[in-house]
Amino acid sequence: MDTMVMRGVGYIYIDEVKNIRSLFLYDEKVIESIVKALGGDIDSILTSITKPPAGLYMRVNLLRASREMVIDMIEREGYRAYRDAVLDEAIYIPIEGPYKVTLRDKVVVADKRASESVMMGSNLYAPGVISCGDVRKGDDVTVVSENGIILANGKALMDCKDAMRIKRGIFVEVLESLYRAAPLRELSVWREGLVYPQSLPSMVASKLLNPEAHEVIIDMCAAPGGKTGHLIELSKGMATIYAIDHSASRIQEMMEHLERLGHMGRAAILRLDARYLSKDLTHVRPDKIILDPPCSSTGVRPKIWHKFTWKDLESIVRYQRQLLEEASRILKNKGLLVYSTCSITYDENQGLVNEMVNRGIFEVVEPPSWVKKIARISSLGTITFDPRDKHPGFFIAILKKTS
Repeated sequence: MDTMVMRGVGYIYIDEVKNIRSLFLYDEKVIESIVKALGGDIDSILTSITKPPAGLYMRVNLLRASREMVIDMIEREGYRAYRDAVLDEAIYIPIEGPYKVTLRDKVVVADKRASESVMMGSNLYAPGVISCGDVRKGDDVTVVSENGIILANGKALMDCKDAMRIKRGIFVEVLESLYRAAPLRELSVWREGLVYPQSLPSMVASKLLNPEAHEVIIDMCAAPGGKTGHLIELSKGMATIYAIDHSASRIQEMMEHLERLGHMGRAAILRLDARYLSKDLTHVRPDKIILDPPCSSTGVRPKIWHKFTWKDLESIVRYQRQLLEEASRILKNKGLLVYSTCSITYDENQGLVNEMVNRGIFEVVEPPSWVKKIARISSLGTITFDPRDKHPGFFIAILKKTS
């Protein structure tokens, strides 16, 4: 990657980046697809993506606790938590910042994934370190991203050579960061399985499927289990749910989440390629399907940098199309499918849904009126969360299979 650090330009605060497009290695056709979907100018869209959402959202496991009980527990541990105004199961803790981080003499360079956690206040673990020079245990250091963005200050808990050799454990204890989010996994509500971290748009997708007792439902790309868990909670464990994923490691992560929430045994977890369910799951004809496929993740916030080419976009759309076509094969006539992505390109979202409608495979169902309070609804009836508002960029369509 051709980054500022590697070019020797040095380090910079993200709000001082003069050309925001330099952080987003997007082909011109990808940029056109984003602008076609959202409107306005690309610089304002990309700038919003470099910032976190206004709050750290989480879903309350209403099968185990009330929203009021969870908020009270969080506040007893020193954090302010608030009810979402639209979803009964949603709460959030405000994210604080941005703050200025003073550059120290010694610098640690972190990879993209680690950087986007460190900027929110998470500690830097050794596997996320790219370079750390002559840093010694006890040194005060600044953590920067591989493209030179100043993220956080902290204290090294081991020598650089040890961090690079053993590649495990906390290398830098972060003491001040660009933004500050509550350490959710350290809170009692996490340990007791009372919450699941999930963006509001992602919760809305499951809510719109409206799972009911005794319905057969397939989550086609289920891991790491956020929507599967939500469907269990919404149906009070009374729906028959199949959670499908092809990745063994992600299925393991999903099982750990469901176990923590007390949901194991309430969904059939199957390792399958969802593109071939009509052949591999012939005995199941679902009433409803939720499909949140692999996507460009262009709506996810915050981003330090991102690379995505037109070739990448064409490939991911082909994959999404395959999944939608397979969903139409296995879904009952007049059955419902909720299609969602955390992307903001036209091609993955409105464009693909338009294609399905024009081919007579699905028709779009108008969403309930409450959705208008939090998102934009197109003339076709599709739902868009614009990242220039307080939530991540996200797309949802409620589709009905034509007979």
